[in-house]
Order: sequence, then C-alpha cells, then structure tokens
Amino acid sequence: MNQRMVFNTVGKILLAEAALMLLPTLVSLIYQESCFSAFLLTIAIAAALGVLLMLISRPKDTVIYAKEGFVIVALAWIAASLIGALPFTISGEIPSYIDAIFETVSGFTTTGASILTDIESMSHGLLFWRSFTHWVGGMGVLVFVMALIPSLSERSIHILRAEAPGHNVGKLVPRMKDTAKILYLIYIGMTLAEIVCLLCGGMSLFESVVHTLGTAGTGGFGVKADSIAGYSPYLQWVIAIFMLLFGVNFNLYYLLLIRRFKSVFRSGELWAYIGIALASVLLISIDIWPKYQNFTEVLRLSTFQVSSILTTTGYVTADFNLWPDLSKTVLLLLMIVGGCAGSTAGGMKVSRVVIMLKRIGSEWQRMLHPRSVKTLKFEGKKLENTTVTGVCNYILVYFICLATILVLLSTDPTAFGFETNVSAALACFNNVGPGLAGVGPVENYAAYSDFSKLILSGAMLLGRLEIFPLLIFFSPSTWTKKG
Repeated sequence: MNQRMVFNTVGKILLAEAALMLLPTLVSLIYQESCFSAFLLTIAIAAALGVLLMLISRPKDTVIYAKEGFVIVALAWIAASLIGALPFTISGEIPSYIDAIFETVSGFTTTGASILTDIESMSHGLLFWRSFTHWVGGMGVLVFVMALIPSLSERSIHILRAEAPGHNVGKLVPRMKDTAKILYLIYIGMTLAEIVCLLCGGMSLFESVVHTLGTAGTGGFGVKADSIAGYSPYLQWVIAIFMLLFGVNFNLYYLLLIRRFKSVFRSGELWAYIGIALASVLLISIDIWPKYQNFTEVLRLSTFQVSSILTTTGYVTADFNLWPDLSKTVLLLLMIVGGCAGSTAGGMKVSRVVIMLKRIGSEWQRMLHPRSVKTLKFEGKKLENTTVTGVCNYILVYFICLATILVLLSTDPTAFGFETNVSAALACFNNVGPGLAGVGPVENYAAYSDFSKLILSGAMLLGRLEIFPLLIFFSPSTWTKKG
C-alpha cells in the first residue's frame, strides 16, 4: 500500500479543515464571542499537523488504488473528527472531549444526534461550526478537497467510490476533478436557494444559514431546543421540501441541467423514493388524525417527519414518540431505508432496497418456474451479477454491524431499555439522529456512558462511510500485506 500517499492526502485534509474553520472564527468575531480563540488555536494545531504530514510523507508515486482510497477516506474522517472536536473542548462549552468527539462525528456524518442539554446557551460560532460540519460531511470531506486540490491523481475515483453513498459510483464527466466541482456547484446552488426561501419567511440570516446547512447535509443540527417546532408553517414546509430534494441522487440534478429529462423521469430509484414518501405520509396521516383532527396540521406534521426521517435529517416538529405504534413503526423502517444513492442522506439507500426486492422477486419466479430465465434491470440497464452480489453482501454486513452495535450498547452498565438501545443503534448507524424512548425527539444522548458514546460515534462513521472503509482501515492485513 502507498502509505506515503495516504498520509500526504490526510495532511491536505487537515489543512483544508483549518481553512474551513476560518468561517466559524469569523462568525464568533462578528458576535464578539470568546470562542474565537479556541478556533484560532485549533486552526494552528490542524495546520501544523497537516504541514508535518505532508513534509514527512512526500509520495514518490501519487497513484491511488482501491485499497488506498478506502484507507484515505477512513483515516481522513477520523482525523477530521478528532480535530473538529477541539474548539468545543478548548472553549469549555463541551468540557468532555468524548462528548465533543460525539458531537463532531455526529456533525460530519450528518447524523444530528446530540449530547447538548442546553443548546440555546451555545455561542453563535460553535453553533455555526456544528451545522457547517453537516454541510461539509454531506457531500463528502474528500470530494470537497478533490474539487479544490489539483495534485490529486485522476485515480482518485477510488476516493469518491469509497466516500460517496450508494452501491455504484461513477464520473459525471471524464475528469474526476470536474465531477467533484459539478457536484459541489449543484450543492451550493441548492443551499443558496434554501437560504433565500427561509429569509423570505422571516427567519433571521444566522438561523437561515444554520438550518440550511443542516438541511443540505441532511444532518439536523439547529439552534432551538424544540428543533423546528417553534417556526411558522411556511418555514416548516420549506425545510420539509428541501429535505426531500437533498435526499435525491445529485446525478439526476446534473441530468436536468443538461436537459436529459427523459433519463430523470425514467429513474426507478426516484419513483421508488417518491412512492415510499407518499405512502408513508398517507399511513401516518391516517394514524395520527384522531390526535390532531386538523387536516392541514396532520398533513404538515406527517410530511415533515417523513421527509426528515426518510432523508435521515432528524429535524422534528412534533414529539413523534407520543404518536401511535403504527406511525412509530413506519418511521423506524424509514430510518433503515434512507434516501437515494448519491445524495447527502444516510440509511441503506433506496437503490439497494429496490435491487434486493428485484432479486427476491426473481428468486420467487425461479421457484415457481424453474426453467424461466429473468434478467434483472435497474434504471433501464441490466444488473450485473457482481452488483447484485455486492448489494446482498452489503445488506448482510449491515445487519451484522447493527447487531454488534446493539450488543455492545447492551453491555453498558447505565440502565437503558431495549427500545432505547435499539432505536439509538438504528438512529446512529443510519445517521438519523433522534430515535425513540430515551433518545426520542425531545431527548438526547447525554445520559449514555463514554463507552457507549464512542460505540455510537463509531456506528455513525460506519453508517456514513457505508461500513467497508472502516473495516478495511482496521484490518491488520491492510497494513501488513503489500499491494
């Protein structure tokens, strides 16, 4: 393995993170907050480590293969999280470094799970940094760097494949660097559009930016203890719509820009995504009708929560922990499904669910008609056996990891019920944030022990990076074998 290239790239990531921290530093200066000194110190630490790694790891060969791609992604996300947690602890606003790591990992992985019990007392600079980590992590830390740094090899497609969510990732245009730029231009354009829409609804500039960053990254960090519940119906509808838009595969937005409308409307994943959302809204609306008995309120609440949970954003407008069991079950299933591949959403991804259902249907047909031969298709193309096998393997490993996380949480001496632990594991592994019972929409993760917070932080990273980069990074063979 090209270890020099790995550590050299991680050094560039730390330098990029130092540069990104200039924004929250500026925010803290505008609001005349003392936390700006914590940002300055962290910037100095990140820059020094970045330069040191680049100096001692000058690569002779800049080619990146699949193994390097996975390792770079895993190491970069861990390093960025450890450095990103420093301002919280140095400023004293989150005294425990473990808690700060949990909050930062939750930010970068766009999970939105929090240990904060009094969020409204936080400084503007750190509130901005929390939500900004959502925005950076939503599209991908390394995708951002690839769009800016010209020295990364064109073989960096392996980095994109290791970091981007979904079963199959490719280039939009021939050059990888241009693909990264296109993705971020679309991302920035949609971000600015939401900020304008929120400003039109009377939300302040700071809150508009923070909530947009949380929506764009499908993360869910905000500035109020009641999340979005205290805002007007107009603002709730704007955020609900943009959550759904950011849960769509960004490749489809590129196809819209180049006027390939037929390709967009033939997307099986898009229609499945829309169908799941509509069916869930209908079921929950019927289920919660007796509780509210107001059509517009029921439609708004159900649409918002379906949008939030399906896209794994985690914003809330109601305590759905008090809703009937059917509604909670639907939301729990949506946590697992998640958004579309190639979006900023977490979860298993709609594409994998569709492919798995097609595979099950094919096996059912084969059992009934042993001599029949059925070709599986997805998005108008024949599904290769390697793709179907990869999806099946991912789902198997997914449930093994989920079970392992749950078992580890169950060993925590802190007394938590089964429902709380299950929903915490699901919410963190699928990058959703709020769960049920003790980690419901009006609760947080503060009561968990440091051990459990580290386990859940690992679960968030596993979910955002889709398991394999971290497994490969921690595999001894990765570092002992050549090639």
